[in-house]
Amino acid sequence: MTHSTALIHYTLHLADDGLILGHRNSEWTGHGPILEQDIALSNIALDLIGQARNFYQYAAELINIGGLSGPSNISNPAMGPGLSDGPRSPVTEDQLAYLRDGWDFKNCLLVEQGNGDWAKTILRQFLFSAYQTTLYEKLAQSRDKTLAAIAAKSYKEGVYHLRWSSEWVIRLGDGTEESHTRMNNALDELWKFTGELHTAATYELETAAKAISPDLSTLQPLWKEKVKEVFDEAGITYPPSVWMQTGGKEGRHTEHLGYVLAEMQFLQRAYPGCEW
Repeated sequence: MTHSTALIHYTLHLADDGLILGHRNSEWTGHGPILEQDIALSNIALDLIGQARNFYQYAAELINIGGLSGPSNISNPAMGPGLSDGPRSPVTEDQLAYLRDGWDFKNCLLVEQGNGDWAKTILRQFLFSAYQTTLYEKLAQSRDKTLAAIAAKSYKEGVYHLRWSSEWVIRLGDGTEESHTRMNNALDELWKFTGELHTAATYELETAAKAISPDLSTLQPLWKEKVKEVFDEAGITYPPSVWMQTGGKEGRHTEHLGYVLAEMQFLQRAYPGCEW
């Protein structure tokens, strides 16, 4: 994998995390437990999708400047993998979001998991935000000035996401017997996907070696400290070491991603090239 290709894959990974979690959160719009929190989670969804747009725009720029084919069907997304038969038109952010297949997505498995109840959605957001803020704080110092700028802006949004979700984890964990049970059930379902957050994919190893992205192993203690602090206040036991499921960063996903893409990509695939 060349330096340029690794950077493209890494940028797509960051974009995919934001897009998929943003879409998941948007599914709560109009269904939140109270209006104020319905709006809060919808705004978080908008933040994440906005971050994803910035990363997709940069990935498209890298693909177009480098003359690279990128993921499997980016050379001509409307025609499918390997079927491009003429001059390649510029890749766009919409193509990267709406015309790649599941195996081309590089999001962490955690963000694609189903919403479940409010406790599961809250815990998913908290675990990811604790990771994202530590990542973006370091990524803001990247040698890649574009990634650094996007990360610096996104970090400020992530701080709010972390504070909001932390307060809810504490509220539910230290609330009623029912809410505490639901938080523990959510933890049982989601914890096995957290190991991947700090397990570097091949392209992450390469970008870290070039000082483009941080070494994920250095971020894990910071993430654990944040998570444990909130869990302690919420009365939730920090889980022991368990087997972790990985693969999302390399395109191996759970069945949940397919349902997300089927809904999210339908319009663009049914009516190629349509615009608002």
